[in-house]
Amino acid sequence: MTAPDIAGALPDIDTLKNLCRSMAMAEVILNPDGECVHSYSARWSETEQAASMRNGSGDEYDIVFAPEGAYIRGFDHESPLSPYRHEDVPQPWPGVLDSVPEVFRRHVAEPAFMDENGCPVVTVCLWRETDAPSWRTGRITFPEPHEDRDGSNRLFELLLDPTPEAFGRFAENYYEVSVDIEAVRHIYASRPLGLPQIAGLAPEASVPDVVAVARAMGYPLTDDLRPDAS
Repeated sequence: MTAPDIAGALPDIDTLKNLCRSMAMAEVILNPDGECVHSYSARWSETEQAASMRNGSGDEYDIVFAPEGAYIRGFDHESPLSPYRHEDVPQPWPGVLDSVPEVFRRHVAEPAFMDENGCPVVTVCLWRETDAPSWRTGRITFPEPHEDRDGSNRLFELLLDPTPEAFGRFAENYYEVSVDIEAVRHIYASRPLGLPQIAGLAPEASVPDVVAVARAMGYPLTDDLRPDAS
C-alpha cells in the first residue's frame, strides 16, 4: 500500500483521533516507566492536538488535529522515497508535499517535522480538511516496485487495523507481556478509564501517574479517578 491506498482506508478525522488517543492510553499503562511507541497530546498547541509514533528504529509519524482538519506526515527510513536518497542535498520526493493546501502549509514547515538543516523528514503525507469527504495525498510517481514504497503500510499498520486485537498483538510482541484484551477493548471504545483497566493492564502502574497522563491526553476518567469530581 502507498499513500493513495491509505487515503481510501483511513477512518474519518474524529474516529482517527479517538483511535490514536486510545492506543496511546493503553500503551502508557502497559509501559508506565518508559518511552512508548505511541503518544498523544491534547495540548500540542493552543488549538491543536497531536498523535505521534516513534518505533525506536528511525520510523515515525505525526498526526496534527486542528480546527481546519488533520495533517499526517510519516517517515520510513528504509523507503526509496527518503529525502536522504541524495546524500549531498536531502529533499522530499517530488509530489509528496507539493500539493499540500495552504491551510496545512505551516505543518510542512513545522520545525519538529524537519531535520537540523531544515529538510522535511517525510516519505508519506496525507491531509483532510474538516468538511472534506476523504483524505488526500499528492500526485506521486513512485519508483520501481518495492515491498513498501513510501512506508505507509508499515507505519500505519495499527491505524489500518483499528481493533483491540491488533493492538494486543503489537503490545505482546513489542513489550513481551500478556495483555488484558478486555481492558484494551474498554479503552478502544473510549469509555472512561477506571481502576479495573489500569490493574488489568499493569497492576504495578502508579495510578496517579496514569491519571496525570490521561488528563494530558484528554482521555475520560471514571469519577473516582477525577480529582475535580464532586
